[in-house]
Amino acid sequence: MPRLLLLLPTRTYRAEAFLAAAHNLHVAVTIGSERRPDEPTNSSGEFLPLDVRDPQAALPLTIAFARQHPINAVIGVDDVTAVTAAAIAQAIGLPHNSVASVTAARNKRLMRELLSGQGIPVPHHTVFPLDGDPREFAKQVSYPCVLKPLILSASCGVIRANDEEEFRHAFSRVGALLTNMGLVTQDEQARWILVEDFVPGIEVALEGLLTQGTLQPLAMFDKPDPLNGPFFEETIYTTPSRRSSDLQQNVIACAVRTAQALGLREGPVHGEFRVNEKGVWVIEMAARAIGGRCSSTLNFASGMSLEELILRHALQMPLPSLTKQEQAAGVMMLPIPYGGRLSEVRGQAEARAVPGIEELTITAEPGDELVPLPEGTRYLGFLLARGTTPEEVEQSLRDAHRRLTVGISASPTSSRSHALSF
Repeated sequence: MPRLLLLLPTRTYRAEAFLAAAHNLHVAVTIGSERRPDEPTNSSGEFLPLDVRDPQAALPLTIAFARQHPINAVIGVDDVTAVTAAAIAQAIGLPHNSVASVTAARNKRLMRELLSGQGIPVPHHTVFPLDGDPREFAKQVSYPCVLKPLILSASCGVIRANDEEEFRHAFSRVGALLTNMGLVTQDEQARWILVEDFVPGIEVALEGLLTQGTLQPLAMFDKPDPLNGPFFEETIYTTPSRRSSDLQQNVIACAVRTAQALGLREGPVHGEFRVNEKGVWVIEMAARAIGGRCSSTLNFASGMSLEELILRHALQMPLPSLTKQEQAAGVMMLPIPYGGRLSEVRGQAEARAVPGIEELTITAEPGDELVPLPEGTRYLGFLLARGTTPEEVEQSLRDAHRRLTVGISASPTSSRSHALSF
């Protein structure tokens, strides 16, 4: 039985889908993580304690484990674990991306430097040290601009500033976030803040799979809600894209060039692009699959999930048709509107009863501390819908969302109590 080493951060939405895919393929799973996950596995060597943030620390432990339990594939589910996965795959002789390419995909400054050097459109940008003077920095940039950490994802710490006063406030806020998360003492890249020009336009996401450097597009997602700031909380993704065929082909062509410029060659990629009258702009390209539970929108031949497709590729198993099923689908990442402790989410039965809604999952538990963006690192939950058209799917998601009422009570960091209907 082939064995998968699945690298997981301490908190993730991704474990369940990969474990289910491994079970379907009769693959043994060893989970590498700092602590034992809640989900059981069917593997005899089910848990390998690893510091997934530190490839050099993880390598000797993994190599020793692989001598007793040969590993046939290694997958990291987020930006951090993808770097460690690349290092492990290289060390034990599996097809892999280079550590340098995955590191560049994770680091917003390195990515933009590599892409701009290849003539690929990225926002004009600079970086400033966290311990510098934001009053001086504010005089050196154009407005509107966007401030963001170099190494976080999912819009965490991303803030738009329209003038010098907003810049100073945003700079302090991003710096406090990085400090409070403990990243400043762990990672040199957390001691810098990226500032780039705000790029207007629509935003789309592309899911793809690389094999020996060739990119196979898997799905394009529209983001129907405008993402213009001051924060950039993503809510609805729908697929297939409603954009013109020419626009979609331009995005795919840009994604191909981006992967090549970064040096990515194997496995899933997730790209975020802005499109306006000047063309396609790269915002991100990650060496991993789409985050959260968004992958549930994608079904391939015979109902195969995205995670099963990724496992088949990593294990060098035969791949069936990569054509997506025709039915439109969409996901809504349920936003956290205010900080505080979750009391309850009412109206769930009514939301599930909306035509087209396939799944509602509240991932936060009563009593959990909720933190909205830009400081937040999680969603309240996820809505999944399917329908005849993307427009129909979008309407189902919005209708279901309006039926939810979220009760949030005051906590030590929030002095207000709210009951919010959407």
